[in-house]
Amino acid sequence: MAIFLTKDSKVLIQGMTGAEGTRHTARMLAAGTDIVAGVTPGKGGQAVDFAERRVPVFGSVAEAMAETGADVSVVFVPPRFARGAVEEAVDAEIPLCVVITEGVPVHDTLRFWARARATGKTRIIGPNCPGLISPGQSSAGIIPADITSAGRIGLVSKSGTLTYQLMYELRDIGFSTAVGIGGDPVIGTTHIDALQAFQDDPGTDAIVMIGEIGGDAEERAAAYIEQHVTKPVVAYVAGFTAPEGKTMGHAGAIVSGSAGTAQAKKEALEKVGVRVGKTPSETARLMRDTVQTR
Repeated sequence: MAIFLTKDSKVLIQGMTGAEGTRHTARMLAAGTDIVAGVTPGKGGQAVDFAERRVPVFGSVAEAMAETGADVSVVFVPPRFARGAVEEAVDAEIPLCVVITEGVPVHDTLRFWARARATGKTRIIGPNCPGLISPGQSSAGIIPADITSAGRIGLVSKSGTLTYQLMYELRDIGFSTAVGIGGDPVIGTTHIDALQAFQDDPGTDAIVMIGEIGGDAEERAAAYIEQHVTKPVVAYVAGFTAPEGKTMGHAGAIVSGSAGTAQAKKEALEKVGVRVGKTPSETARLMRDTVQTR
């Protein structure tokens, strides 16, 4: 089992004919992803040849969905076009839209997030995220497929690079799904959304949650875990060594006084029974111990 993305997912790539879209489409196809279409306005009727298959290009998301049955979109477009691309996907009612694009203006994200909430048909992951992967089944984004294996750990993370590190360190145990939600101030899918999905997934036995300094997402996740999550959760909060008064990392990593610090988040999580590592490697060891003692 997996969450959000499975072997049956049919994926289209918005911006597939661009340099980044082409490169990562090739990587996703090599990982076994069923990519059925590309979407680039003005290039409908063309096709792109990859090693695994020839992928047709459509002029709109709605047309691509009607012709191929696609149910996942991955967005590789420049920031100034991201809002239009996501709104097009939302208007076509695609069930899952994964926004890889970095540097999307917050007011644009608010617009397409509100549009998706109003329709209730499309889950957005991102923006500014590495996407998600269900190892051995499908990959939607830029997460390397060869650094881990299929297993029964679920992972939700604000950080792309820390997602990769934890996946690699726990590669012998493996993952049901790893979801990079992004670190912008406004994102589509939150820690809580992923925690709920992993709790409901019979193929997930334990959960790794990666947060970072700034905001209160981790504190809210702790409150949710206390009330709704019975599976063991291990966490890491990036920023324990961040120098005071410095801007660090993602746009959402803003600390005000003691609020939003790594220590405050660690205490909130430990209060509800979550084991928190001080380093990524310690976090991996805690998860290994958790899985082996179950």
